[in-house]
Amino acid sequence: MRKKVLITGFDPFGKDTVNPALEAVKQLDGIIVDDVEIIAQEVPTVFRESIEVTISAIEKHQPDIVICVGQAGGRTQVTPERIAINVDDARIPDNQQNQPIDEPIDEDGPAAYFTTLPVKRMVLEMKNAGIPAAVSNTAGTFVCNHIFYGLMHYLTNHAPTIRGGFIHIQYIPEQTTENGAPSLSLDTIVHGLKTALIVAAKEKEDIKEIGGTTH
Repeated sequence: MRKKVLITGFDPFGKDTVNPALEAVKQLDGIIVDDVEIIAQEVPTVFRESIEVTISAIEKHQPDIVICVGQAGGRTQVTPERIAINVDDARIPDNQQNQPIDEPIDEDGPAAYFTTLPVKRMVLEMKNAGIPAAVSNTAGTFVCNHIFYGLMHYLTNHAPTIRGGFIHIQYIPEQTTENGAPSLSLDTIVHGLKTALIVAAKEKEDIKEIGGTTH
């Protein structure tokens, strides 16, 4: 039975003129691979609105799985996130100049939500494909964590049969010519995301394997 995966990517924010998350998901839009149909959705790097756009896309497409993707400049690996926390603490303003500081995402929501994706299995398959990958235990406190928490809050309360999660990706080389930060080619990022979402679509249960960190 064909599975449907909705994958979202943010527009550029801060001083960047490109966001590899958006560029990668656009390349995956409309692809059907291993009986998995991929639907891409651009989302604004804006508190609240990003969640609203994602929910609208979920209600329109009725996917089996939702994976939000965001840029994590400075990371060296593709990192599926384990947990979203109920706080906004923006170091910089979003694309509409909102900058919430120490505010709950949902005043009545729990402190955190765990992903319902098999993140360690996803990491293992990406590594097997030659893609640097690791589980992350912090999605930050900017719009990435915000949309991840909002997604899981919506799914928990309104669509519990849909599984969801978040993946952070690196810069692409054109973003690092001045700062020398770690980067990964867009083709490799796309391959990593495709590998991860196929695993997520086909496997519900995660593997038990060392993936933690000491700090």
